[in-house]
Amino acid sequence: MTPRLSVNVNKVATLRNSRGGRLPAVTDAVLVCLEAGAPGITVHPRADARHITTEDVRDIARLLAPLGGAVEYNIEGDPRPDLIALVHEVTPQQCTLVPVLPGEITSQAGWPSSTPTAALARVIAEMRAAGIRVSLFVDPVPDMADWAHDLGADRVELYTEPFARAFERGEGARAFAGYAAAASRAHALGLGVNAGHDLDLANLVLFRTLPHLDEVSIGHALMGHALFVGLRQAVLDYRRAVEGTA
Repeated sequence: MTPRLSVNVNKVATLRNSRGGRLPAVTDAVLVCLEAGAPGITVHPRADARHITTEDVRDIARLLAPLGGAVEYNIEGDPRPDLIALVHEVTPQQCTLVPVLPGEITSQAGWPSSTPTAALARVIAEMRAAGIRVSLFVDPVPDMADWAHDLGADRVELYTEPFARAFERGEGARAFAGYAAAASRAHALGLGVNAGHDLDLANLVLFRTLPHLDEVSIGHALMGHALFVGLRQAVLDYRRAVEGTA
């Protein structure tokens, strides 16, 4: 099984919003990603709309609709009412539910096991009934795969920042073993396995070998690389790194 790359285009919206106006257009960035063969597009619309906006979500949905699901649309976010309504409106192929801490710049951890489950399970069930695959953002712990399975999720997305930091310290192999155990447990339960956060061209050489890995979502590092090589080339470079053809 070859993992698939989903390109997170949040940073394009961050750049646009820093100046105001329409440039750079997020939809233009999506078109470049599609030209480079990106199998998926990810957005994470936050409540404060500091990067991706509600209209961006709709615009991208309209752009991808003629492709008939050939390119996966993945919407990430916390299960707040407006995000849930938006997901049901545009019906992406996948929704990744992510916990949000007040004041955070970016995601800092997966769902804690102490999270009240009734409301979350209801959100998951309603999305699945609408034909939307649901993934839960979790720490790389086998028990969290059981937690996600019990809630009715289709997949887990393993939070990979701890792996990225360990890789920088020369301890990637040790950290990878924990991720492999979590991925194997998820697979044994019938869950798909996604991953994301701080994966880059260097650490993907190891991480792409994770057992049962379906998909990685990458934004910050890919967009940083694009500043120097261009977005089309950056997507090509990351596709090769994810697919093991680099």
